Amino acid sequence: MLLLRVPVVQWSFLRNIQILPALYRSTKMSECVREIDGDLFSAPKDFSLAHCVAADLKMGAGIAIKFNQTFKRVDELKAQQVDVGGVAVLKDNQRFIYYLITKKGSYNKPTYDDLIRSLMAMRKHMLENGAKKLALPRIGCGIDGLEWTNVKNILNDTFGKEGGDFEIVVYNFVPK
Repeated sequence: MLLLRVPVVQWSFLRNIQILPALYRSTKMSECVREIDGDLFSAPKDFSLAHCVAADLKMGAGIAIKFNQTFKRVDELKAQQVDVGGVAVLKDNQRFIYYLITKKGSYNKPTYDDLIRSLMAMRKHMLENGAKKLALPRIGCGIDGLEWTNVKNILNDTFGKEGGDFEIVVYNFVPK
């Protein structure tokens, strides 16, 4: 008897996803995401910034700590009462600071569905306010555990749509 060992395909990222089309590349979408190595907080001041947070807005780990220390105004964010799948916004001179609410509590994990809904809410705000440039880290990855390849596809699908003309720069942190 011959036994064949077949590798198991890891589809674990699908267990929490409900909006599958965003993971499949469309020929009508443009690649608008550019990656660079560097410090997100050194982005030009005409770029809005974004990162993922929990609805509790505790911001006690990862890059959220630096956002909290740099921009403060947590009470202003809490007053917006944004739920999962939304976006809280601070105005910082000529740019916006976006807080993508992708999970209920700080110790929860986001889903792709909630990330997509938060990104769509941010895109809507950007269009309504003429914000065309955005700098962000590898959102949803790292501590939150989403796969960067999928997140990058979602970013391209969300911001590469016609009528957007967005410039999206992802800053890859490089330890010194």
